[in-house]
Amino acid sequence: MALVSRAGGEHLGLLGALVVLVVVLSLAVPSFLSGSNLLDVARQLSFTGIIAFGMTLVIVAAEIDISVGSAIAFSSSLFGFLVVHQHWPIWLAAVTVCVLGALIGAAAGLIRAALNMPSFIVTLALFSALSGLALLITDAVPLPITDPAFATWGNGAVLGVPVPAVIFLVVFLLFWLIAKRTTFGRSVYAIGSNAEAARLSGIPVRAVRTTLFATTGLLAAVSGLLQTSQLGAGNPTIGTGVEFAVITAVIVGGANLYGGRGSMVGTLLGVVFIGVLNNGMVLLGVNSYAQNVANGAIVLLAVLVSAIKPSPGPRRLLGTGRN
Repeated sequence: MALVSRAGGEHLGLLGALVVLVVVLSLAVPSFLSGSNLLDVARQLSFTGIIAFGMTLVIVAAEIDISVGSAIAFSSSLFGFLVVHQHWPIWLAAVTVCVLGALIGAAAGLIRAALNMPSFIVTLALFSALSGLALLITDAVPLPITDPAFATWGNGAVLGVPVPAVIFLVVFLLFWLIAKRTTFGRSVYAIGSNAEAARLSGIPVRAVRTTLFATTGLLAAVSGLLQTSQLGAGNPTIGTGVEFAVITAVIVGGANLYGGRGSMVGTLLGVVFIGVLNNGMVLLGVNSYAQNVANGAIVLLAVLVSAIKPSPGPRRLLGTGRN
């Protein structure tokens, strides 16, 4: 009830827009409300949503991570390489990919924190490096994975709910608790509002930043494994544009571009809104290029709304400020 009340208050506008969108699509496309389509929407938005909750904390801390799309491709490619060419057990390859994803993210966070280098630049470099590694590992050729048990990770269901959607909801609850009920969560908001004041108050700013990027690296690896399972192959080209979709969902959910403000409930609604909108445009037969235009317009509108709202801290461009 607390979550519903929260969504109905602070995020009333977005919730209302989502309701209107669902009503319009259900009238325009009768098949929109079919069980199979709704389950497909839940499955597809989960791949983006899993990362979005970690990205929310990153943006709240006035940082940015644009490497998550290429991190998905790298995770998928590495997993395929370990399973197909090195004959590793599925579970061992999956654990290795997740650990490495977290370590790579932590390394990016450490560079940003220790060298005071803008996170946009650090993750841009990582974006390029991971994309290249994904193609290098696979020779730009998908690596088929035929294990039936692994296929259930991305295509199976628990009590009728797609496995990725179940993981998506678990991640949401976990990050909601982190943001609302832990010292770490409060530290993230303090850093986003004023990093120097947070440091002077005893918050380990460098450690928090490093942890944030390790988190997005881990979540990107998880999403990469789920998408690999759905496709049945380690693919170096998956994840293209995911970083845009993730950041869009967080911004639409109300996160402030200057840090200090954002919520998991808002991101949840943002992910669902973008997922439903994209599904609706596909069902309506909207040209794919026009879909990109629509998504860009939504981002611009959300950014304008975010910029108009008063910022809780010093106004500095996301991921480029010092301290």
